[in-house]
Amino acid sequence: MKKKNSGKELLQKLGTLMALALLVLIFCVMMPDKFPRISNIMNIFKQASINCLIASGMLCALITAGIDLSVGSNCVLCTCTIGVLVQNFGITSMPLLIIAGLAVSTFAGFVNGILLTRLDLPHPFVSTLGMKNVLWGLALVITGSKSIAFTNTGVDNLMWIGGGSLFKTETFPGIPFSFILVLIVFGIFHVFLTRSALGRQIYCVGGNPEAARLSGIPSKNVLTFVYSLSGFMAGMAGVVSVGRLASANGNAGSTYDTDAIAACIIGGASFTGGKGTIWGTLIGALLMAVIRNGLNLMGASNDIQYIVIGAVIILAVTIDVFRNKAEARARKMAAQ
Repeated sequence: MKKKNSGKELLQKLGTLMALALLVLIFCVMMPDKFPRISNIMNIFKQASINCLIASGMLCALITAGIDLSVGSNCVLCTCTIGVLVQNFGITSMPLLIIAGLAVSTFAGFVNGILLTRLDLPHPFVSTLGMKNVLWGLALVITGSKSIAFTNTGVDNLMWIGGGSLFKTETFPGIPFSFILVLIVFGIFHVFLTRSALGRQIYCVGGNPEAARLSGIPSKNVLTFVYSLSGFMAGMAGVVSVGRLASANGNAGSTYDTDAIAACIIGGASFTGGKGTIWGTLIGALLMAVIRNGLNLMGASNDIQYIVIGAVIILAVTIDVFRNKAEARARKMAAQ
């Protein structure tokens, strides 16, 4: 059974990878003088970094058959927290700013977990939707609904995390450090989800809650950890966005939630829980970044981009529904 499941996951990833390759090919044919440029490819990696980090935390929530709708506002709150510390308190220490931003986001995720597990809410949709608005409101309050610029504020080292590149030469734009960070983080996530006891418990809680209960798995503690982790990863994305956007704005990040969900579902995760891989999520996030980049190069307006991304999300969810129905029929036939 394990081999069959591994084969299905491999086919899923290969299918998504082929879709990504086909999309890249289409854009290369349509814009041969713009899209295939190495500078543009590196820009896609940089653009995908924020979504990749947020989606990694979202993946864990989806594996438990949950969802975290507060990741976008949590990411924004982290950025705004750093901005306020720099602008209002004159703090420029990179370690201190990173710790402060991650602490705020992780605590918000922890509150999400506590609300879900201790109040016995029927679904995390309720708690995380409420927290989404709370965190967004906090971001607007602490910034006074104004944008905070990070340029010329003495935090160049912090901004380099999201905007800097490695191996840069006169002819090569360099590999974005933010994407290298993504690969390192995703490698850690892969080991954690596939090799650790807690990682297996996360899959068990989402795939078979009753079996998890009978096995003595502390499901409430696992869920609290998952939502704290989701908050932490949203905070890490916030740290990267400092350099990526060079500003903190409480009104930013309106599409972060849906982009992260789409990346996970496209990559093979399911709303029913118990499914999904970190590398599939990476492919899904890259596919989303390629779509946005290609549309920008084509000069498509934001309205058109919203329509296309919305259609992609609907398609991803539809595929997930049909995939679940097919698996249910297969299990029914096997039982007969």
